[in-house]
Amino acid sequence: MALTMHDVDRFEAARPRLEAIAYRLLGSASEAEDAVQETFLRWQAADVDRIEVPEAWLTKVLTNLCLNQLTSARARRETYVGQWLPEPLLAGDPMLGPADTAEQRESVSYAVLTLLERLSPNERAVYVLKEAFDYPHREIAEILDISEAASQQIFHRAKKHVAAGKARTEIDEAAVRRIVEEFLAAATSGKTEPLVKLLTSDAIAVGDGGGKVPARAKAFEGAVAVAKFMRGLFKPAPVKRALVGGSPAIHISTANGGPAILAVVDGRVVGVICLEIGADGIAAFRSQVNPDKLERATEVWAATEHGEPLFHAF
Repeated sequence: MALTMHDVDRFEAARPRLEAIAYRLLGSASEAEDAVQETFLRWQAADVDRIEVPEAWLTKVLTNLCLNQLTSARARRETYVGQWLPEPLLAGDPMLGPADTAEQRESVSYAVLTLLERLSPNERAVYVLKEAFDYPHREIAEILDISEAASQQIFHRAKKHVAAGKARTEIDEAAVRRIVEEFLAAATSGKTEPLVKLLTSDAIAVGDGGGKVPARAKAFEGAVAVAKFMRGLFKPAPVKRALVGGSPAIHISTANGGPAILAVVDGRVVGVICLEIGADGIAAFRSQVNPDKLERATEVWAATEHGEPLFHAF
């Protein structure tokens, strides 16, 4: 049946929420857009007049499309070149979704999205729907075709897994900014010792180049190893400038609600380092340099105001 303009408007009203759900489930903005578009095609083919609660119907269709995608993604990621990290979203991107509560903000943080990769598809779906969108277990059970008790058990298990992998106490934004500035000053000093002092003893550094940009297949672990890597990362070298097409402008920004360092060349985001910072120091650096996962970041960057860079690297 052909959709009326009213039917199209109903879907478009739901689109932001559907995109936010899909992004949290898939960790990829482009895959989230594809899932939402496929949901629209299902909506277009349905007898919408017989759908009593459109929001519930659309959420069920989208979630199950994402579950199928997650199942196939696991097989694809086994052959992925190097480490796989989520696609970072910059501040102001509507796909980040609701951020009214601590749970909503945390559910889209880069650290948590990375942790969600460890969960089964069903665990991830229950966690996202409950933690980020406050769906009652009764509705989650209907969406996933499981019992309400099973939904509660899955959520408890998923939340426990995520909590076990999460880091330290949160600190205020001013302190975060100061730590990031201190890190950049130390990283460009050419010395390892100042960097080590800013890191937790079990700090890690991991990067995703997707086989298109060099990135180490195995994470660096421990403060000294991470400090040496970061010192080398910011060390000037012609080959680095050639690789990214110039001398990157370095900005302190926000990605997925947390502190991030952006490298920008001629308006193109060529790297996003998401930092995980706690009261004990910097616990993790997660660097996204796969150009396929930076296209949306470049679009958002071009559409928003940002100040002068701190410096130009390399």
